[in-house]
Amino acid sequence: MAARRVALKAIDWVAFAERVPPNQRGMFNALKTRSDAIAAKLASLPEAPAAIDWSYYRSAVARIGMVDEFEKKFKALQIPAPVDTQTSTIDAQEAEATKSALVYTEACKARIAQYEKELDKLKNMIPFDEMTIEDLNDTFPETKLDKVKYPYWPHKPIADL
Repeated sequence: MAARRVALKAIDWVAFAERVPPNQRGMFNALKTRSDAIAAKLASLPEAPAAIDWSYYRSAVARIGMVDEFEKKFKALQIPAPVDTQTSTIDAQEAEATKSALVYTEACKARIAQYEKELDKLKNMIPFDEMTIEDLNDTFPETKLDKVKYPYWPHKPIADL
């Protein structure tokens, strides 16, 4: 059983080590050493606890009936296994985090595509020293002045200046 418990919680130390920053390598090595020591100790334990030799205690204990009472109470003792109440919550949080990560990834890809279009536009535009005002207004429409709506200089509302 001890081997099965260790195998169930196996850690990929190589993948873990790749993610550890160089300044935390000492702490990582200490964690791995401690984890290996605990795993070795757990593996050295027997599958089941050693059986109690009640006949030895009956012969060694002077009070009659005390060992029988202890044996009866020991056999009646039932220690419940802890109930796992957190796995479902953790799985739900993981699913939600995965979903939000996918949404974020898609939004990032859309922004990247938009930025690549803008970058291509900037790479392919006429150099500034060769541009005319019309070329500037065509390339950057936000620089165009509305002389019809605002006939007097600066051809923009004062609030926008």
